[in-house]
Amino acid sequence: MTRNKVAIITGAGKGIGKAIATGLSALKYQTILIGRNLENLEKVAGIIRAESWLESKVIQLDITQTAEVKNAISTIVSEYGQIDILVNNAGIYFDGTVEISETDFSTMLATNLTAQYVILKEVVPVMKEQKSGYIFNVASRSGKVGFAGSGAYSASKFGMIGLSEALYRELTPLGISVTALCPGWVNTEMATEAGTPLKANEMIQPDDLFQTIKWLLSLSTSACVKEVVLETPFSIS
Repeated sequence: MTRNKVAIITGAGKGIGKAIATGLSALKYQTILIGRNLENLEKVAGIIRAESWLESKVIQLDITQTAEVKNAISTIVSEYGQIDILVNNAGIYFDGTVEISETDFSTMLATNLTAQYVILKEVVPVMKEQKSGYIFNVASRSGKVGFAGSGAYSASKFGMIGLSEALYRELTPLGISVTALCPGWVNTEMATEAGTPLKANEMIQPDDLFQTIKWLLSLSTSACVKEVVLETPFSIS
């Protein structure tokens, strides 16, 4: 068993995932960095090493590859004996509602919803056996509001929030916390590619997501938070 608590972060190579990974390492969590881009993951691991004097485990992985996901989670449990935090953060964005291609729609659902389900399917039994753990599902404000021009993305995130709420009601009585994080525009590469109308300083910052998680972790076990919606004053409507 590891002395430090263990946190798995998907999409850990940049943006929100990077901020959460470095933040949790500063809290002395053993971080498991999962993502598709090995170079980005190694850079984050280097930052963690320099700032926290901790070694991260880097796993290059496409989360849509079910067999590889199952093998990775099994390896983590074998090596560390526990999973204390799961941050389901990895995701992709394509513009469009019904005009989006069926291939792109399926790809977005596979990444933003089905892959998250597979990860949860592997992690939840571990946490049930421990009778403890915290699951953070990084959804989106687009999972609360269907915005014109991005209905397909909203569909994937609405699904994520539904799955998260069901798990919240199932797992909270067992001592396992589940919170969906629903931010609006976040200052990330994905937001830029999606065509955000906001300037960098007008958007939610990636560290705001980590600070939200830090606050949630500080609450008593009697305080259960189903979801947190973060908005920017520049885009509330």
